[in-house]
Amino acid sequence: MPTISVVMTVYNGEKTIVETISSVIKQTFNDFEIIVINNGSTDRTLEVLYSIEDKRIKVFSYEHVDLPTSLNRCFFHATGEFIAFLDADDLWTSDKLELQLQALQKNSKAGVAYSWTSFIDEQGKLLGKGEPVYFKGNVLTHLLVGNFIASGSNALIRRQAIESGEYFDPECGSCTDWDYWLRIASKWEFVVIPKYQVFYRQSSNSTSSKIEQMEKACVFVVDKTFKTLPAEFQHLKNRSLATVYQYCTRKYLQNYNYNADNLIKARKKLWMAISLYPPILLQENAQRLIMGIIRRWLVIELLKTKFLASRAS
Repeated sequence: MPTISVVMTVYNGEKTIVETISSVIKQTFNDFEIIVINNGSTDRTLEVLYSIEDKRIKVFSYEHVDLPTSLNRCFFHATGEFIAFLDADDLWTSDKLELQLQALQKNSKAGVAYSWTSFIDEQGKLLGKGEPVYFKGNVLTHLLVGNFIASGSNALIRRQAIESGEYFDPECGSCTDWDYWLRIASKWEFVVIPKYQVFYRQSSNSTSSKIEQMEKACVFVVDKTFKTLPAEFQHLKNRSLATVYQYCTRKYLQNYNYNADNLIKARKKLWMAISLYPPILLQENAQRLIMGIIRRWLVIELLKTKFLASRAS
């Protein structure tokens, strides 16, 4: 029985799956199995998987379902004492498993170890680094305010904690991992490895519809979670929602592309965040978003003025 089960679900991931699995095979800690759930892929994913020569890889194929349901299938096959989830297009540094495992083995009360996240584009180019956080121990209050784990490819989880988390909720959609971390955080401590060890691949052309779906899923998680919490936590709900809308603002600005509609949506979401939690105005992130909206709006007005002037001449 391996110490760690690395589990992933993949749907049409022929372009990235080899690089992703390679980042696992190159780990300095190597007592693991790799459980791959082929979620009804219709491209060459399965062929590519079978071409990778490593006996630790186990592939299981199913019909295509939503991501949370596919993730839940991983539990039936994983045998390790610890479980690490990895998206089929994300990457790890070579010491990710080793350092996270050491942290969990030193603290029997900890159910989850997490690291810091860097962001890359479709070609693997570095887009930026996430804000370093140092939350450890009982992190529920911090996790309620925002998903500092940042991606589903980050955490290494003790099997007992996995069992207390129960399952990924399909109703939570794209925010199902945040919902899962919250349930574990209500029962287990977390430990942090203060190092950038996860490369989270982001799409450079997320559509407005995808941002709206993400917003809906995150709001659902917030409502669901706070319904189960005692009165002492309820004052955090507005701040939690404000974080969601602040994130939506950033996504709309990232997909700006001189589209006034996206800019209007960004302004609306930021106003919703400020209305729910006015102290957000004191945060540097919110101030940068405000300046970003202003700069982009000035560019649109300038382009509009130049266009009208050219038409008049």
